Amino acid sequence: MSRDRTSQPQADLLIVDDTPDNLRLLSQMLLEEGYRVRKAINGQRALQAVEAEPPDLILLDIMMPELDGYQVAKRLKDSPQTREIPIVFLSALNETMDKVLAFDIGGADYITKPFQVQEVLARVRTQLTVRQQQKKLLAQNEQLQREIQERKKVESALRVYIHAMSHDLRNPVTGMLMVLQNLLKKRPEADAEMPVPPSILKRMANSCDRQLALINSLVQTSDIELQGITLNPEPLQLHQFTQKLALEWEPLLNKEKAKLNNKMTETLPQVNADPNQLWRVFDNLFSNAIKYNPPGITITLLGEVITETDAQNHPPKQFVRCRVIDDGVGMNEAEIEGLFELYQRGRKVGNIQGLGLGLYLCRQIVNAHGGKIGAMRGDIANPNQGATFWFTLPVLNYSTVQQQ
Repeated sequence: MSRDRTSQPQADLLIVDDTPDNLRLLSQMLLEEGYRVRKAINGQRALQAVEAEPPDLILLDIMMPELDGYQVAKRLKDSPQTREIPIVFLSALNETMDKVLAFDIGGADYITKPFQVQEVLARVRTQLTVRQQQKKLLAQNEQLQREIQERKKVESALRVYIHAMSHDLRNPVTGMLMVLQNLLKKRPEADAEMPVPPSILKRMANSCDRQLALINSLVQTSDIELQGITLNPEPLQLHQFTQKLALEWEPLLNKEKAKLNNKMTETLPQVNADPNQLWRVFDNLFSNAIKYNPPGITITLLGEVITETDAQNHPPKQFVRCRVIDDGVGMNEAEIEGLFELYQRGRKVGNIQGLGLGLYLCRQIVNAHGGKIGAMRGDIANPNQGATFWFTLPVLNYSTVQQQ
């Protein structure tokens, strides 16, 4: 019983055979299956038919005068326009070498005459399915290549923008730094004439230095997804580091009536970290604590040594776990989920400006150091109030540093 011709798209088949009876038999049974069928009585006409309109599949006899099936197949496979058309050889030749030669030339299948109708139909369906999947895969690859090229164009434009923006930002900060440094070079007897004490000027100069470092890192940030974070680690004592951090944040904390309680002790071991990148982590965490809470909060810094092991039974490693704790409005579990993903922002942002990049960058920086980062509700002492952000940094291994 023939198949419903409307149930499938009509594939275009070309039958090539110098025996009219074979052409009629194959043509009839394939037409009944709903295929579109064209016929060629010899190899030359077959090549002309393919050139006029490439078929989806060719059923090709081998033993033909003038151009035999092998010669026809070779010409088709040598042409970029026709080499992907599947060829099913039909032949009375059943020697192994004949079949090997057919496959070497590029045949997709080989059917020995006299053939069974159901076998021919099954092999035709199989080759058409394979060809359809190849076309789909080729189309997907072409689409992927177009998307890759488009992404490269966007990334290139973004890099140019970042370079231009960092250049424009760097110039005024550099100018301010030069002014501050010149003021600091004045003779001590001129101190009384200065409207701002030298200690404040020095703090402002240090702040400008920090801003230049952050501006320079903008270019690197634009390449995070392509190349990852580049680190310049050095031995770092967290107590001294966070003391400097607290001094720079003091004016903004005072403005927001906030308090910073630094409990990073001098007994904490040194960590191997990039100070500029680590400063960015603390900056983001402090900034979020102030932005998303009312004035008057207290931010507490804590540090502790922990030991971690992995599933591969590697030797245990020591880390310093830093915690930034606030006593503000806190977060629920739904708000914590996905907090460190790209462009993720909290549900209580309101009219607060931002792109949701800060915590994502924090995660990239901490991961680059070999640590982890996370958040949780409140603190042990106040589980229902405030929020705690934590991250780990590897304890300095002097043997590793010497090897570097």
